[in-house]
Amino acid sequence: MKFIDEAKIDIEAGKGGNGCCSFLRLKFMPNGGPDGGNGGDGGSIYLHADESINTLVDYRFVHSYKAQDGEKGGSRDCSGKGGDDMILRVPVGTMVYDDDTGELIVDLNKNGQMECLAKGGRRGIGNAHFKTSTNRAPRRIVPGSPGDKRNLRMELKVLADIGLVGLPNAGKSTLIRALSAARPKVADYPFTTLYPNLGVVRASKHRSFVIADLPGLIEGAAEGAGLGIRFLKHVARTRLLWQVVDLAPIEGEPLDAINVIAKELEKYDEGLIAKERWLVFNKSDLLLPEEAEEAVQKLVKSLKWEGKYFLISGLGNAGTEELVKQTMYYLEALKKEADAEAAEASNESKEQGTL
Repeated sequence: MKFIDEAKIDIEAGKGGNGCCSFLRLKFMPNGGPDGGNGGDGGSIYLHADESINTLVDYRFVHSYKAQDGEKGGSRDCSGKGGDDMILRVPVGTMVYDDDTGELIVDLNKNGQMECLAKGGRRGIGNAHFKTSTNRAPRRIVPGSPGDKRNLRMELKVLADIGLVGLPNAGKSTLIRALSAARPKVADYPFTTLYPNLGVVRASKHRSFVIADLPGLIEGAAEGAGLGIRFLKHVARTRLLWQVVDLAPIEGEPLDAINVIAKELEKYDEGLIAKERWLVFNKSDLLLPEEAEEAVQKLVKSLKWEGKYFLISGLGNAGTEELVKQTMYYLEALKKEADAEAAEASNESKEQGTL
């Protein structure tokens, strides 16, 4: 399935049903009072975040969605049936914008999260509602109101713990194939990965994390070179970046490759370059062990790198076990820290509530 991460749709909630103007007419009550019922409310349109959906492909060809209108009221005080709501399922991580103003409406970043994007029209009022002691035969009704209309732009940012970045042919796809059940295309030419691929890495029986393999970046990506920076938005939600570096490239130098990626990340968003980033030196199998270790130490020293780095072979799985283990420790530490902050915030709110 082709990865679709952007879509534009038009939505319209249902119109409320009109109120009814009617008078009771029976055999022995030829001049009965008003009995016009109210209309039904129009159906609303909701967006529902569903983790079983991975792309916005469902909205690529169908762009207009309209909820059901409410039925009009009937005689004998019969109310019209309300219109059915429409629920549109989207992937978790979908950001919804107003296409006319560019305003962010909602960020659907939790599984099961549901938001009303277009409220159905309010029901109309029948003439029986306006009956009073002084106005026994009202002919007044209130029509149903129209439902909300909106032009939406949906943008998907995949939710992954780890984001893989690097130049084309650095071995990102080979690495994700080695660590997970994902099977992205692998070939000996650049840009074999055209769309992000997600894989689940299992560190042990009940411990796992998600990695996202992103299309390769090249120098000038921020200006649109190669595949540009279209997919860098997916990195924004990751908690850790693995910068995959080809230790034995056919062209260029590993040091230049590291600097190019760092430069493009910073051009796109300064927050990305500030994100925790580990260097993953790949293709160690193409060098002798002592040569590979010497090359890594030289690069780390030249960069004055203070973060973590690993020497691996995605093809031969060498060094990947330690990479996975350290990553799992890091993510679990982040979770503990986040849980502690949430607990502290909850305690503070309870204390303020008792004051």
